[in-house]
Amino acid sequence: MSVTSPLRRKLPVAGAILAAFALTLTACSSGSGSVPGETSGSEQTDATSSVFENAPVAADELIIPDSTMAKIKERGKLIVGEALDAPLLSQQDPANPDDVSGFDADLAKLLAIYILGEPNVEIVPPASETREALLANGTVDVVFNTYTITEERATQISFAGPYFSSGLAVAVKSDNTDIKGIEDLGGKTVIVGANTPAVIAVPEEQPTAELVDFATDPQAVQALLQGRGDAYVQDYTLLASDAAANDKLKVVGQPFTSEPYGIGLKHDDADFKEFINNWLLEIQEGGQWGEAWKTTLGTVVDSEIPTPPAIGSVPGS
Repeated sequence: MSVTSPLRRKLPVAGAILAAFALTLTACSSGSGSVPGETSGSEQTDATSSVFENAPVAADELIIPDSTMAKIKERGKLIVGEALDAPLLSQQDPANPDDVSGFDADLAKLLAIYILGEPNVEIVPPASETREALLANGTVDVVFNTYTITEERATQISFAGPYFSSGLAVAVKSDNTDIKGIEDLGGKTVIVGANTPAVIAVPEEQPTAELVDFATDPQAVQALLQGRGDAYVQDYTLLASDAAANDKLKVVGQPFTSEPYGIGLKHDDADFKEFINNWLLEIQEGGQWGEAWKTTLGTVVDSEIPTPPAIGSVPGS
């Protein structure tokens, strides 16, 4: 997921929506605007409220003088490297460019609330190859961008988290009630993408599965819906995006391989990293992390809210 040019887009916050957060907020505008990522309709409003309700705000003593947190608070907005074209993660509404919704988008707003007391976020869409540079030169404060933690990347930037574990997962037709995950694929015909990790991973998990490969994701989805296979194994977030676009498809279970996503930070900012890791623990324990998952990725996944990965649990984090 990439955007070719890092065009800044400021996302306004409206006082009417902020009142629903039951927080004491400042610098709110009046009028009929909306929280970034929210659309009209009571159903979406209720879902958004469930994510941000009782969202934690950092105590004053945690905003260390001259720290990154203090600079963000003084500026009055959190600048985030985040895609605008990633369904269920961070996707811009073409009809209302100020609306950006998804799991990563909601987490960015929750972090802004933690620092500022309000979800005031400015987005700089990165290309995959520019994320490290945007952090190193201070263009963005953090990156939420399905940013897999690796030891090589961790020599250039720092990672808080991991905050989510993606990986290979299983999709089936929406009326399929027999397959619940990788454990049910023994003896089944399994669709995979040619030259993807699934080609090796599925036989390792289910040696009796018969693989059928297709060159592209749309071809694989079409083959599944046509009944040319019992299940389709692909990256979890890609399958979730497919399911969001087609209600005849659903994702079952959780990923059975691990691709840990981290929050990108400027290298060697130990205070900010500790601050964000502590915030992650707070929103996990407070339920906001689970609500953010449930109202985004969870809307197309036939499973319970997953257990977040342990902070610092992978090399590079």
